[in-house]
Amino acid sequence: MTSALIVIDVQNDFCPGGALAVAGGDEIVPGINALMAEFPAVILTQDWHPAGHSSFASSHKGQAPFGVIDMPYGAQVLWPDHCIQGSTGAAFHPDLNTDHADMIVRKGYNPAIDSYSAFFENDHETPTGLHGYLQTRGIDTLTMVGLATDFCVNFSAVDAARLGYSVSVSTNLCRAIDLDGSLAAAQAGMKAAGVGLA
Repeated sequence: MTSALIVIDVQNDFCPGGALAVAGGDEIVPGINALMAEFPAVILTQDWHPAGHSSFASSHKGQAPFGVIDMPYGAQVLWPDHCIQGSTGAAFHPDLNTDHADMIVRKGYNPAIDSYSAFFENDHETPTGLHGYLQTRGIDTLTMVGLATDFCVNFSAVDAARLGYSVSVSTNLCRAIDLDGSLAAAQAGMKAAGVGLA
């Protein structure tokens, strides 16, 4: 019981037809479902924004999606409105086997700060509670899959490595946004942090 599968943000808005669709985002669902059976613990993360979240371009007059602004906690990409609490877009992909999940971690619900990582909000300080949960269960080895490779998977994997977990990312069960070279940068950053890319 020392290993866990962390399934990052496999939600309708990140799949084809969604508000912030990742190309091929739905293709990874069958493989993720199959992989769940190999792990004693499965944790799902869920982007869960209030309407009007500060990371939405629509919350900033004159700003377009995918621009970058400075927030008190650093640079912030402005996104299309997505994964709004209780919406169909925020729901898990209908084919994802959520029955296997031991825990669901919702993130991004603070209207003033975005949250890519499963472990911390984007100030890199405010915890989500996942680390404490994993510690109480004695879990020290994590495999990560999901959406998107270069943002939420990347931030989660790097934070996990910094917290002392043995971390690998199954890249065949992830898909990326690849915004201005963000995928290559994320891959380099994960490797530098000691994350295994399989």
